[in-house]
Amino acid sequence: MKRRIPLLLLVLTSAYLFAQAKKEVPVTFISTPILVDGILDEAAWQTTAPATDFWQYFPTDSLQATNQTAIQFLFDDRNLYVAIKVMSPGDDYIVPSLRRDFRAGGSDNVTLMFDTFNDGNNAFLFGSNPEGVRREALVSGGGTELRGFTTSWDTKWQGETRKYDGYYICEWAIPLFAFKFREGETRWRFNSYQFDTQGNEQNTWINIPQNQFIFNLAYMGDMVFSKPLSNAKNPISLIPYVNAIAVEDRNVDGEGEFTEIKVGGDARMTIGNSLNLDVTINPDFSQVEVDQQVTNLTRFEVNLPERRQFFIENSDLFADFGDDRDANPFFSRRIGIAKDKEDNTIQNDIIAGVRLSGKLNNDFRIGVLSMQTKEDETNEIGSNNNTVVALQHKVFSRSNISLLFVNRQNTGEESYITEEDRYNRVVGIDYNLASADNTWNGKFYTHKSFTPGIEDKDLSAGARLQYNSNTWRFRASALYIGDGFNSDLGFIRRTDIFKADPQIERLLFPKKGKINRHTFSFTPVLTWRPELDMQLSDYSLFGRWEAAFKNTAEFSATVLQEYTYLYDTFDPSRSDGIPLPADTDYTYTSVDLRYRSDRRKVFSYTINPSAGQFYNGTIFTMESEVNLRLQPRFNIALNARYDHINLPEPYTTTDLWLIGPRIDVTFTKSLFWNTFIQYSSQSDNFGVNSRVQWRFAPLSDLFLVYNDNYFTDNVFAPRIRSLNLKLTYWLYL
Repeated sequence: MKRRIPLLLLVLTSAYLFAQAKKEVPVTFISTPILVDGILDEAAWQTTAPATDFWQYFPTDSLQATNQTAIQFLFDDRNLYVAIKVMSPGDDYIVPSLRRDFRAGGSDNVTLMFDTFNDGNNAFLFGSNPEGVRREALVSGGGTELRGFTTSWDTKWQGETRKYDGYYICEWAIPLFAFKFREGETRWRFNSYQFDTQGNEQNTWINIPQNQFIFNLAYMGDMVFSKPLSNAKNPISLIPYVNAIAVEDRNVDGEGEFTEIKVGGDARMTIGNSLNLDVTINPDFSQVEVDQQVTNLTRFEVNLPERRQFFIENSDLFADFGDDRDANPFFSRRIGIAKDKEDNTIQNDIIAGVRLSGKLNNDFRIGVLSMQTKEDETNEIGSNNNTVVALQHKVFSRSNISLLFVNRQNTGEESYITEEDRYNRVVGIDYNLASADNTWNGKFYTHKSFTPGIEDKDLSAGARLQYNSNTWRFRASALYIGDGFNSDLGFIRRTDIFKADPQIERLLFPKKGKINRHTFSFTPVLTWRPELDMQLSDYSLFGRWEAAFKNTAEFSATVLQEYTYLYDTFDPSRSDGIPLPADTDYTYTSVDLRYRSDRRKVFSYTINPSAGQFYNGTIFTMESEVNLRLQPRFNIALNARYDHINLPEPYTTTDLWLIGPRIDVTFTKSLFWNTFIQYSSQSDNFGVNSRVQWRFAPLSDLFLVYNDNYFTDNVFAPRIRSLNLKLTYWLYL
């Protein structure tokens, strides 16, 4: 009998996994359109079976959801219709805001993901909450990383929600042209996740292990259409804009005040059912919220996320090459900024651009992006064409091989452009590994750059392989960046390095107590300089314990030991003090604690103190975030960071402050006011960004944006302020 028990368990487990893999929901064709009103009174809804039997993802992944969700699908030649009934233990829902594209965490909502090409790598995401606020997003990279979740994508669709006693119903109509798919298709991969704050559960239709992200695309069932999908009759979209601008710049002598009216816009069309063609003329991104300032105590540049709409859709095709931290060969934020003759980073106007991206078939994706930037003779910035070509071919179940070509080419005859600045090119190949259940994933790549005057050491290469199980995670990872490797349109923190950063994690799930999961990890990060006979340049040894509580709170404790060899002078205080000398090295240790409270509460907070040695001195840092939710119309948040750096004489002892209150008011589902105030003593700046947005028609907006910045070092004085009134209108032809 003892020998039969493991075999029986194996059979039962295999049967369970097989049943999960074959989970299906029908999508029934109808000839009469559905009225989207949140009332499921059409006869067609009574004829199709729902997707139900949801599983818990949190607090456990081994039980069915306490409060179930049922999802039904219908379709006609123009739309996919969705009916969702979400059961709830009460009506005390958490809806922090009425703003579209809300974050799912800490609120009640239901989200659906559609893998229309059945590749396990990309999906369209649509969601709603009990107040009927909608969101849409793109999921890329198989849903294995948070950066593969893009909420800046927009499309036009309908949705209404009605609340009842103990449940709410969402009814949607999503135009088929909002998706990309192959004509004649009869199956899409599909999954859904639902957050229930009152029951303190996060639930999914297909059971997903807790060691994976809840939006992981390896775990999906099937939507089965009752007849093959036809051509979606895709319209052409025109999105013109008019922007009236008033600027007062105290940094400029003479013509520091001006007003202007800018006109431009975008055009979008679909080729077939799966390729997007986007064109932009004189693009303007003044409505995009300003970047969040950071305190930078490292020797390297900080990578900030892309927020501009034109660069978002299918952005993974272009941006997921190489290593996103150290050696990303294409970083779209490089387009539209440049260095002036004094090496300051300033805005460089984009004249026009075009992008073709999408699927040629189920296995082959293509992306072509070309942007032309304007000459700025005053600042000695030449005109440039910036082009990226990316090709991706699926292999095995969810893996792919990708090819990249990046070209930055000077297109003028400017006399101030040196020969070595005439062009820069990068070619590369990446293999992205993802097993069917994401137990194994990884990346292997090699890139070569071409720059005038550089003939060797112009390679970048890396390898990463990760194993994931419910209780263990192992990672082997290394990369090399040659001293001559250069990508003008990429993000390269530094060159001439060989870096290794393996990791081991142990996950424990207690059956009793307040803690839902323990995670113990150790990560050594070591960097050598190949051109200096593999001299050790840096190392960081991370030991961390993380605890995830059953009430959704989180706590972590990290012990960090670092070693740094300075090849150049460096001021660790970043305050223009006396720098530490070159050719010196330092070993220092610190401790970091972090606690995030239950986000379901009206008042929530995060506190993150750290202290220890810092080069040849000491450092104390306190970061905190507090959030007050007066739902659904008011949300007030305050981010703050304080750094006290104490270095021995004659080096600098300094106090650095970074404070950023944010006020978000949603008057209605179409009228929003957001104000973001930031003070940074490190950058000597106090800034205000205040935006009013009125969505007067679907995806059509009127923005009023006020920006104001002040010097704060010796005297509080105006730096630059602007006022923008921008109108955008989305037309379908």
